[in-house]
Amino acid sequence: MSRFLDWIKGLPGSPVFVAYPAGFDFLFVYWYLMRFTGESPFSHSALDIRSFAMALLKTDYWDSGKQNMPKQWFDDLPHTHVALDDAIEQGALFCNMLQEGRR
Repeated sequence: MSRFLDWIKGLPGSPVFVAYPAGFDFLFVYWYLMRFTGESPFSHSALDIRSFAMALLKTDYWDSGKQNMPKQWFDDLPHTHVALDDAIEQGALFCNMLQEGRR
């Protein structure tokens, strides 16, 4: 966790925790950061990918799941439920959504 914290602190800008679902993943990561490093670079903030999809798609939360997201938001990445693979997949999804939202 110390190496993870150092890596985040070494990145440019202010870190934002982004996940799908943020409510679950943020609490998990936050607890480990606080337990093993005593701090969280994210403060108490997290951005939920599904909620962001809801805003982009202009629909309600329950109609904003991955099954209703546009195919172009997804890169051809493995969905293995391995933490690193999941993080890469979610990061790519969010970047694609962010790019579309800025158009």
